[in-house]
Amino acid sequence: MNKKILIVDDDPRNIFALKLTLKARGYAVETCTMAQEAFAILKSDHQFSVVLMDMMMPGIDGYEAVRIIRSTPEIKNIPVIAVTAQAMPEDRQKCIEAGADDYVSKPIDVDLLITAIEKFL
Repeated sequence: MNKKILIVDDDPRNIFALKLTLKARGYAVETCTMAQEAFAILKSDHQFSVVLMDMMMPGIDGYEAVRIIRSTPEIKNIPVIAVTAQAMPEDRQKCIEAGADDYVSKPIDVDLLITAIEKFL
């Protein structure tokens, strides 16, 4: 079973904490800080099980990034979990409408995150 995850987040502290947590649980993790970088990584490596996408990033934000992933044939089927500090019910809906498969709010509850990830493995 492939357990490779791409973390896309513009905050190095979030990347550091998530990467540490996921690696400790046996996941292979790659990271990047910009959506454009994520598209290139996903297109060049088809081994990712899931993408954890920060929704609030400069430049192309997570909402736009998910829409681009969904409209790019070779990467459109990769599950995307939206990760955001926006925690109102309408924020979850906005993420799902943009094309995310699931949603986890910050600060991240690790058990909820792992449960979300495991759905796609």
